[in-house]
Amino acid sequence: MPEATDRRLTPRATEIAAEARTLLEASGPDALTMRALADRLGIKAPSLYKHFSDKYAVEAELVTQMLTESAEACEEAERAFPGSLAALTDAYRAYALAHPHLYRLATERPLPRHALPEGLEDRAAAPLVRACGGDIDLARATWAFAHGMVILEIHGRFPGGADLGAAWRTGVRAVEVTPSTPRQDLETADLVRDPRRPG
Repeated sequence: MPEATDRRLTPRATEIAAEARTLLEASGPDALTMRALADRLGIKAPSLYKHFSDKYAVEAELVTQMLTESAEACEEAERAFPGSLAALTDAYRAYALAHPHLYRLATERPLPRHALPEGLEDRAAAPLVRACGGDIDLARATWAFAHGMVILEIHGRFPGGADLGAAWRTGVRAVEVTPSTPRQDLETADLVRDPRRPG
């Protein structure tokens, strides 16, 4: 399991965060309580509060780890296959499936932006934004597709035998656009698809 990468943590807090992640990865978000964490560390629960103000602070550290590691995975994919949405979504999916409980913790509740290292959320999004030619709306739509697919996969919502690789490829093709595509063309296409939009 990767160690905590946030150097704001003291060595003891880093140890606590590592044990919290072990507990989370093994048993899921609901199992992560301060009492359970203290039991694993062989200490009294109040001792944890010397290092983390509450359970949400522990969770925020784990979310920080998830965003950092998923950013690293996407950055690596970007270096290997510049501009490829398929490579980024493959990397994103692989990371989420390798750490399903951590992914759930980070994405199934409000993001603790106030507790994250400055710039981390932007870093995590940057490879996708670049692959979308700087189009924020397209990047958000692509992320929504990728998140929806992977969280359904994590929860086992697809039928057995479903060709999820084909579904991913189809979805990526549906949102894929080259950076040279004029924005005006995209807006025209939107009007064709949605005639309710005012002219």
